[in-house]
Amino acid sequence: MTGPLVPFREVVLKVHSRCDLACDHCYVYEHADQSWRTRPKTISDEVIFRTAQRLAEHAKTHALPSVSVILHGGEPLLAGPARLRRICEELTAAFDGIAALDLRIHTNGLQLSPRYLDLFSEYDVKVGISLDGDRAANDRHRRFADGRSSHPLVLKAVELLRQERYRHLNLGLLCTVDIENDPLAVLDALIELEPPHIDFLLPHATWDDPPPRPDGSPTAYADWLLAVFDRWQEQGRPVPVRIFSSVLSTLNGGPSLTESLGLAPTDLVVVETDGSLEQVDSLKSAYEGAAATGFDVFTHAFDEVAAHPGVRARQLGLEGVSETCRRCPVVRSCGGGLYTHRYSSAGPDEGAPGEGFDNPSVYCQDLAALVRGIEARTPAGSMAPAVADPRELLAAQEDLTRTLLARLNGDLEGRGGERWAAAWELAAGLEGSAEGARALDHVLAHPYTRTWLLDALDALHEGRPEAGPAAADSLQALLAAAAVRAGLDIRVPVSWRDGALALPTLGRLALGGPGEGGTALVRAAGDGFLARPADGTSAELRIEAVHRSGPGWLPVRGYALPGGAPGFVIDDLDPYRDCFAAPATAPLDARAAGRLAAALTEAWALIEERAPAYGARSLDGPMTFTPLTGPAPGEPSVGRHGYGALGIGAEESAGTLAPALLRGTRRAGFRALVDVTDLYAADGSWEHRMPWGEELVPFSRLLSGTYERLALAAFDPRYRDGVPQALDTLEGAAELTVGGKRLLARMRKEF
Repeated sequence: MTGPLVPFREVVLKVHSRCDLACDHCYVYEHADQSWRTRPKTISDEVIFRTAQRLAEHAKTHALPSVSVILHGGEPLLAGPARLRRICEELTAAFDGIAALDLRIHTNGLQLSPRYLDLFSEYDVKVGISLDGDRAANDRHRRFADGRSSHPLVLKAVELLRQERYRHLNLGLLCTVDIENDPLAVLDALIELEPPHIDFLLPHATWDDPPPRPDGSPTAYADWLLAVFDRWQEQGRPVPVRIFSSVLSTLNGGPSLTESLGLAPTDLVVVETDGSLEQVDSLKSAYEGAAATGFDVFTHAFDEVAAHPGVRARQLGLEGVSETCRRCPVVRSCGGGLYTHRYSSAGPDEGAPGEGFDNPSVYCQDLAALVRGIEARTPAGSMAPAVADPRELLAAQEDLTRTLLARLNGDLEGRGGERWAAAWELAAGLEGSAEGARALDHVLAHPYTRTWLLDALDALHEGRPEAGPAAADSLQALLAAAAVRAGLDIRVPVSWRDGALALPTLGRLALGGPGEGGTALVRAAGDGFLARPADGTSAELRIEAVHRSGPGWLPVRGYALPGGAPGFVIDDLDPYRDCFAAPATAPLDARAAGRLAAALTEAWALIEERAPAYGARSLDGPMTFTPLTGPAPGEPSVGRHGYGALGIGAEESAGTLAPALLRGTRRAGFRALVDVTDLYAADGSWEHRMPWGEELVPFSRLLSGTYERLALAAFDPRYRDGVPQALDTLEGAAELTVGGKRLLARMRKEF
């Protein structure tokens, strides 16, 4: 099997192999594997010591930041406080200075007492308790061997754990689903106990021993869980429910939050009371020896277990599920179900899916119905607003830029010096006035502000010595531009180099010859600004109006479009504009800039005539165009910058610019969405045919290509070929998130 070895980050340590309950749905005692009968009742000192040493060695080898150890059974509290203390002591000592140790215990709660909880508080052992709901639900399976109810004792344990002095140890409640129980009564009983989390688990079953379905419904378990979900929603989601949180996470492109769902590789191993190293415990539901590896802590390292074929089979992600699952659009959320639930001992000739684990889950239809049911119930709450509302997209882009700026400030940790500190204080001052805040918003929204921030963060994290001073220089220039825009009479020191002072969004002022530099003090004055060298070596320069050329002053050129449409900007001055695949040109002279502006104006007119829905009026504001040297005609360039900028050929005609603008604005808009929301996940796990190119491409390329092609098709009907097929392929793909599906619905309306 290919792929890197996945280290174990979670270890189930069996500390006692017997139990004080006789639950009839227990996979340890009631299912196929009965190996518990030959295990020692209690873990020995030797097994504890060797486990601690082997596990610490594994953590050190793989530089793991933390490892979770779950004390389990049988019933782990039967090991007694002294044995549990020994376990905590050995593990804590072994992990000292190597990795953080996350100790947990999972119990039925019958033996829980302050004596245990004081010990757990000493070693920060978190406690999870099994409880199947109200008394009627819990008594259906969780009884003593003589038939007595365990419910009152479990409630007593939960109440003890809810006491203020022990509350920090509470992991929550684990509930095994039984569709004979009232789902609403079960949820209400669990929520009444105010647990920090609730886990609902499907009862372990295989194709050989399928789960009971009293009414014969193939989605009975989904129906039960969706009834719980509806009640949970109505109550305002008062407690996190892991199975629901996991589905919501994967629907939005995030990770699975539970082993029983999702495609994340398993990183769990089991240590039995005799030191045997086994695969996940639930495999004991499949057949005798299904969890065995033949390894133990005395003679084998954890890496040897991680390389075991059975363990590796559960680390392959998408490649580890059946072909049926790989073709299913919900596989990214359900992950093919729990590995154990895929098992069948029979082959297709005997009416089973197939021999072994290469099958869909025995809960396949339930899982599909659950994922689709949750998706149908939560479209608005789980979708990024930016997908549906252009204003929200702009706001999200601005938030992203401000987040990057705050991150740069935090990561500098004083390396920006006094100039950065003073500039940061000035930024806070600008935010304090309405005019200053609007002007600061404007310069932060400038596409090349993002370029600067990304470059500055790269330089900082690469340890370049100039990173701090350079960041301070750029922030000062941005703040000076904002202060001038706001008309604020404050002096802002700005570094200038190579003979010129650059004010982002405004223009460039010549202050010296090539190679010369220094610091100038800039302040607003009327419609323009004043600039003078900080050292007083020359006279103050006055620029009467920032939007007009003047002695030494070259403004960023802005152009209006007829009919009230947003205009556009030709920015051939910004020091961070050279961020495209082709190099940016030197500043254009007036004649060249006029030719390019005329061609752009004519191109927008062509689009308005033939595809008005995609014209300049459809944009949220003026586009920033930067002329490039050498790009292919009609091929726009989207570089490393924020939303709203395109690189275009400096000598393009209106005929080539019109489709380039359509393609480029769509490309920029799509990238802006991807910046702030997850439209897809697991990109590259599948390949899809591009209908107009007959090539296999990852999902992201098919989605972005179709998004662009829709606009081109409105302008030139020849581009319609292949679009319906592409939309159908996208709709059936597993990679789409809820936000991606909303975008796809918009695309269908466009077509």
